[in-house]
Amino acid sequence: MTAIAMPAPDRDVIARRREILSALQAIVPGEGVIHDEREMRAYETDALTAYRQLPLIVVLPETVEQVSRVLRYCHDNDVKVVPRGAGTSLSGGALPLEDGVLLSMMKFNRVLDIDFANRAVVVQPGVTNLGITRAVEQEGFYYAPDPSSQIACSIGGNIAENSGGVHCLKYGLTTNNVLGLEMVLITGEVIRLGGKHLDSEGYDFLALMTGSEGLLGVVTEVTVRILQKPETARALLIGFPASEAGGRCVAEIIAAGIIPGGMEMMDRPAIHAAEDFVHAGYPLDVEALLIVELDGPEGEVDYLIGRVEEIARANEASHVRISQSEEERMTFWAGRKAAFPAVGRISPDYLCMDGTIPRRELPKVLARMRELGEKHGLRVANVFHAGDGNLHPLILYDANKPGELEAAEAFGADILRLCVEVGGVLTGEHGVGIEKRDLMPAMFSEDDLKQQQRVKCAFDEKHLLNPGKVFPLLHRCAELGKMHVHKGQLPFPDIPRF
Repeated sequence: MTAIAMPAPDRDVIARRREILSALQAIVPGEGVIHDEREMRAYETDALTAYRQLPLIVVLPETVEQVSRVLRYCHDNDVKVVPRGAGTSLSGGALPLEDGVLLSMMKFNRVLDIDFANRAVVVQPGVTNLGITRAVEQEGFYYAPDPSSQIACSIGGNIAENSGGVHCLKYGLTTNNVLGLEMVLITGEVIRLGGKHLDSEGYDFLALMTGSEGLLGVVTEVTVRILQKPETARALLIGFPASEAGGRCVAEIIAAGIIPGGMEMMDRPAIHAAEDFVHAGYPLDVEALLIVELDGPEGEVDYLIGRVEEIARANEASHVRISQSEEERMTFWAGRKAAFPAVGRISPDYLCMDGTIPRRELPKVLARMRELGEKHGLRVANVFHAGDGNLHPLILYDANKPGELEAAEAFGADILRLCVEVGGVLTGEHGVGIEKRDLMPAMFSEDDLKQQQRVKCAFDEKHLLNPGKVFPLLHRCAELGKMHVHKGQLPFPDIPRF
């Protein structure tokens, strides 16, 4: 069981497990329902592996009709549902519930339509992020958002968390690259938002769904924008004697009006771990390593490389290497892409945090993080999307040593509070889930959180979809709808009431 407080399991639902199982097997026949304890172990956690919980039942639907019927049954019978993609969530967003159905969407794994004329692809939510690029690369196109887990993470999960990646600085997060969705509400209703057309009238529900962490509906189809590969792409590998110098370089590159295709930074522990793992040729005598990729017409790229090198030298860069081939450029990125698994070789466990700060605060935050590491007695390896201020500190600990997990969590909480303190936010692309749930009051007032929960109530009045995530204290919809009466006076007494 997770140490983080989750909604108390409904013992009545657990007592009805056999009845619920029979009903779901009638909807999704064959091997589409998993209920054996040993077989359900594969679903007991996501990439936030410090917490584990077996679900009540696992369901793997294959059609939209099955998803609709499963959700309608759960709604009518007050059964909680946790939607799940590939399970790569780093915030506990897909952590199961003891009294809830885990709804895996990984059988929805087909590319449905490739429309080069409209530069759009329609896929099912179980298609991997990299799978979209693989489907269109033969014609010189690609899908821009590229999380480090892109070989495994599903596009449905990317929608849930509004994932980014190394190229989101120039080309945007998931929300900037999604054109349309088909989704199923908890009541079983199937709705469509957006499409291949430029825009749609009314409220922007498409943006609302992107990043909603499975709290509002279950995505069954996604239409994404694809881009033509740039004429030229080259990368610089820049080493600095101090992380603060690297941080200043990042801020000055953006201030100069240069928007790289990607700009990533790693500190000494991450550099050494990645180099030992991938052998990308990273310099080992530097404290910070910056990878800057520039893309576009060849002449423009050559000019910008010179400008970036000039800015780097002015910020004490001790090592500058410019890619001379596509293979070398990909090698630069191979180490960065493998940084997370590489760090796993130097520590039994780690927590991957995800906060975002204003770029100008980068030097200050890096210095404060070192102080926090000393305070908590733990090491940290920093890997982050430097261009947009999205930090990914990897807090190293050993779960077998008493107190180290708790120390790591306290260290992580301090980092996230620091992000908010300097004008940033709690998450950039990993979502809130359970990891940052109890820190939400550090960023939002009680009124803010209540207003967000009213949106949740509009889609899921019974709070059956992914409960226990995002909101530190869940209010009943009826409570949120109550009218406040102050000294016997209703607010806005001149407004007609029905």
